[in-house]
Amino acid sequence: MTTRGDAEIVLTTLFRRQSGRMMGALVRMLGVQRVDLAEDIVQETLVAALQAWRLGMPRDPEGWLFAVMRNRVRDAMRRDRVRTRIMTPEPLDDDAAEADDAAGPGDESGDLLRMMFSCCHPALSEDGQTALILKLVCGFGTSEVACAFLADRAAMEKRLTRAKKTLADEGALFDVTTTAQARERLPAVMTALYLMFDAGYHGSATPEPMRADLCAEAIRLATLLVDARATSSAEAHALVALMCLHAARMPARLDASGALVPFELQDRTLWDAELVAVGMQHLGASAQGDELTAYHLEAGIAAQHATARSVAGTDWPEIVRLYDLLYARKTTPVVALGRAIARERVTGPLAAIDEILAIASGEKLESYPFFWAALGDLALRAGDPRRARPWLERGAMTARNDAERAMFLRRLGECGPSA
Repeated sequence: MTTRGDAEIVLTTLFRRQSGRMMGALVRMLGVQRVDLAEDIVQETLVAALQAWRLGMPRDPEGWLFAVMRNRVRDAMRRDRVRTRIMTPEPLDDDAAEADDAAGPGDESGDLLRMMFSCCHPALSEDGQTALILKLVCGFGTSEVACAFLADRAAMEKRLTRAKKTLADEGALFDVTTTAQARERLPAVMTALYLMFDAGYHGSATPEPMRADLCAEAIRLATLLVDARATSSAEAHALVALMCLHAARMPARLDASGALVPFELQDRTLWDAELVAVGMQHLGASAQGDELTAYHLEAGIAAQHATARSVAGTDWPEIVRLYDLLYARKTTPVVALGRAIARERVTGPLAAIDEILAIASGEKLESYPFFWAALGDLALRAGDPRRARPWLERGAMTARNDAERAMFLRRLGECGPSA
């Protein structure tokens, strides 16, 4: 029998996958003016499942969710009739028919695309667009969205409320059939999916060190972009390639004790060869045309790692070249950190340490565990454990989960006894 804890884990995964579909179907029927009602119905469905599945999962969990959602739509329609005092001779079955239409299979990919692109209203900032997609389409909770943006939960809740009002004021879902219109909103959609994947890969918005379900869902949604005529582009293929090539390494990122395994120590035989192949196919498709975007460059870096037989056999000068091009387009501290780490393989650890310490706006990295991990690792490679220790201790304090903390503690053990 499935335990309550197991049911909650399975439900979370299922709900994450189905929430966008449910929102799209509901908003298609109820209209964007009632996006709050659609969100309430989806949330009520989750709560009902948590309560009902305490003693075990139903045979068809997805069907169960949509049946409950259909009942919630009927209830909402009844409340509306009472509230507005509209007396009609229509039988209740008409409500059921409308509810069935909302919860029916419909055009699942179309619903998801319309929701994603509707969230990217031009009146919203890019952060507002991305946050709305994460909340309504990707099933993120408000706290998870706040973590993804390194923002305060209360501030993010206000931002989401304003964004939903803008969406409601639009009056209709965005029609993702015209390529020119879709391309205007495509960058924000891809940014949201990129953040979603990153949250799953690095555990930046969850207590777990990795969330394979988030990564898989981000890949699925990004694949919808390349499969739809109006949204397919070289850049979208590059995004899918980047996700697949990173996801391929996930089976080797944790050791038997649950600690994160540094990249150079990972067992490459555990990497998912099928995902690597899919990623390389999308990378090849992304080369069509004259575009060279940040996603192309990040995917190119990931491909160099994924296809190298070992750390020593990696083409580090090529990776540095790609990082230089990436930093010219994406001048963030995190990209600068990655570039410095790659350059260490060419210039040596001491030069890389100096480069990391000189990163502009480096103070933004002080809450980023891998900043301290990089400094500590480089100091150990330089044969200076005394210098490495305080950096690794800072990293242990900024660790976001037990797996990251275990990684720092293991590296601290390599520093020898403290002075």
